[in-house]
Amino acid sequence: MNPLKHIGTIAIIFFLSQIGFSQINLKIESDKTYFTEGKDSILTYQASEKSINGKFVRSNYIHPLYTLDGAVLTEDFPADHLHHRGIFWSWHQLYIGNKRIGDGWEIQNFKWEVGSVKEIKQKDHSKAIQTTVLWKSPLWTDKNGVEKAFVKETTTITVYPKQSHYRCIDIEIALLALEPNMKIGGSEDEKGYGGFSPRIKLSDDVEFTSPSGKITPTNLPIPASEWMDFSGSLVKNGVATGMTILCNPKNSGFPNPWILRAKKSMQNAVFPYPGAKAVPLSNKKSTVLRYRLVIHDGNANAIPIAEIYKSYIKN
Repeated sequence: MNPLKHIGTIAIIFFLSQIGFSQINLKIESDKTYFTEGKDSILTYQASEKSINGKFVRSNYIHPLYTLDGAVLTEDFPADHLHHRGIFWSWHQLYIGNKRIGDGWEIQNFKWEVGSVKEIKQKDHSKAIQTTVLWKSPLWTDKNGVEKAFVKETTTITVYPKQSHYRCIDIEIALLALEPNMKIGGSEDEKGYGGFSPRIKLSDDVEFTSPSGKITPTNLPIPASEWMDFSGSLVKNGVATGMTILCNPKNSGFPNPWILRAKKSMQNAVFPYPGAKAVPLSNKKSTVLRYRLVIHDGNANAIPIAEIYKSYIKN
C-alpha cells in the first residue's frame, strides 16, 4: 500500500472522529478556575473570597455561567439579595448538637476555606475539577480560639462539549461532618428553602416548565419533580435561552420540591424537605447531592429534556 495514501487515510479517519467534539479547556489558577471551549467561555469556579467592602464574603460557587452564545446568565451580589451568588449551594441552619454555628445562606458567622482544586481526568471529551472545601465559623473554635472545620465538602464539576443546541454541566456535592451531631437545614419558615440554588437573570417572559408542563411560581414550595426548566429572553430581548436543572434519583429525599421565583430572586431545589427541620449530617458517610445543568437555546421544547434526563440517570 502506498505509504502516503495510508497516512492520508489515517488523517481522514482522525478528522472524522473529531467532528462534533470540540475541545474543553481548563485553566486552574489560585483564585479561579476557567472552563472554555474554543473561544467560548463556559463557566468560572470562584475559589478565593469576594466581598463588597468586606461584607457578604463568599467563595466556593460558580459565576459567571454563560449562555451558549457567550452572554452572562448568572448574577453575583444582586442589589435585592446581596448574599445571592451565581450557582451556589448553602443552608441557613448549621448546628452541632444544640449549638448554632452560623448561617451559610446569608453568610453570617460562616466561611468556606477552599483547600484544593484539581483536575480529574475523564475518559470522554469532558473536563472536570474536584474541590476540597472546609466549612468554618468563629462560633466553633478550639480551646485557643482557633476556628475548627466542622464539615468537609468535596465537590466535582464536570463540563461536557456543546451539542447542537445545549450543553450539560454536572455538579456533585459530597458533605461529610467532621463533628458528631452535625445538622443542616433550610429557612425556618413554611418555605424551607436551602441547598442547590441558581441565581440567574430573569425576564418578564420567563417560563417555568416541569415534566408535567408549565408551572406558576408560588410563595410556598412547588410539588416535587425530577427536573425544572427556566426559559425566556433572559439575557437578550427577543432571543429565548434557558437552563434546566436535573435532579439525580440517588439524592436523599428525591424527588425534591422547588422554590421558584419569577423576579429578583434565586431558584431552589429544596434539600432537606421540609427545610425548616434540620437533619443529621453523617460523620461516617458523605451525604451526596447530584445535579445536572442543561444550558440551552430556545425554550423547554427546543431540546429533548426527557432523553437527556434518561442518559443522565443511566450514567
